[in-house]
Amino acid sequence: MKICTKCIYDDRIKGISFNSEGVCNFCIQVKQLDDQYQPGTPEGEAKLFELFEKIKTEGKNKKYDCIVGVSGGTDSSYLLCKAIKWGLRPLAVHYDNTWNTAISTENIRKITKYCNADLWTYVIDNKEADDIFRSFFLAGVPEFDASTDIGFAQVLRDACAKYKIKYVLEGHSYQAEGLSPQGSNYFEGKYVADIHKQFGRLPMKTYPNMTFTKFLKSILFTQVQFIRPLWYLDYNKKDTQEWLEKNTGWEYYGGHHLENRATGFLHTLYNPQKFGIDNRNWSLAAAARSGNMKREEALEIYNTPIIPDPELITYVQKRMALTNEEYKTVMNNGEKRSWRDFKTYKKRFETWRPFFFLMAKIHRVPMSFYLKYCFPMPESK
Repeated sequence: MKICTKCIYDDRIKGISFNSEGVCNFCIQVKQLDDQYQPGTPEGEAKLFELFEKIKTEGKNKKYDCIVGVSGGTDSSYLLCKAIKWGLRPLAVHYDNTWNTAISTENIRKITKYCNADLWTYVIDNKEADDIFRSFFLAGVPEFDASTDIGFAQVLRDACAKYKIKYVLEGHSYQAEGLSPQGSNYFEGKYVADIHKQFGRLPMKTYPNMTFTKFLKSILFTQVQFIRPLWYLDYNKKDTQEWLEKNTGWEYYGGHHLENRATGFLHTLYNPQKFGIDNRNWSLAAAARSGNMKREEALEIYNTPIIPDPELITYVQKRMALTNEEYKTVMNNGEKRSWRDFKTYKKRFETWRPFFFLMAKIHRVPMSFYLKYCFPMPESK
């Protein structure tokens, strides 16, 4: 097995390649992002504050000039605090899939109180949410939590339309979270709808799905722009968590993406046990390549088995109305499928590639969307 000499990605990763020095293409992509965004430099800061001045100017006669999506996690909590410090007037927006942990819910309360920021929350019907998660579980695809990602993305756009806001600040850091390998996960509205149509039992009434038409409407008419301020900063997640704990009373929830029970189940039980997928390598690889963790330490952690919360299985079975035997059957003997087995917008995204390239250049869609969804994905290894 060949392992990157800079991070911990190995040749089992889809689409990976290595240069003559043994450095993988993902590390090279991160270096290119460093050159473009210049995080932690006066030049990078100048680019970021130029964007902020534009946001302030365009939103000067509005109650809010931007939106920050919050989950109770590290990055979004810190971003909301920084937005206030930067002199912006953000509206905090949360999509409640009804699987939040108590810690994350309390973190959102603490952060919005500390920032004196208004919070707009969209809550899906809990039975409907359970039915959608159950559909993905029975479908046997790795993207168990796809409905949350798409629902959150649509709620952000809906909030922009409601309050006539054009800018969304996203709490994502490629330095801390890394780059997910192309083809490693797949989220979009048609995929969610088709899986639910085949395996769901309840009608979709309150779920904010993102159709292609809604997507285009937000691009062309609402003209929402997505900015990732953390890409311009020298960002260290551990230091950020310590700052949040000290200044706001924020609490750590135990691991990357574990602030929600659905994502916790996905990362600690479902994907590792059913598919042999351990997504810890994304953040561990990022920590190693940035120098925030020794590569040997990252490899050691990655090679340590995941220890899930035993109570989470009981919670998931109850929410999805599954008996112990039904749960075990799907986990151990159920069919394994991928997004390729369902109806999606993938071919349409690829056909519209030139359009989405232009939209990515003016921040109407995230550049990560263009790179991931508008090109053919590598086949599974």
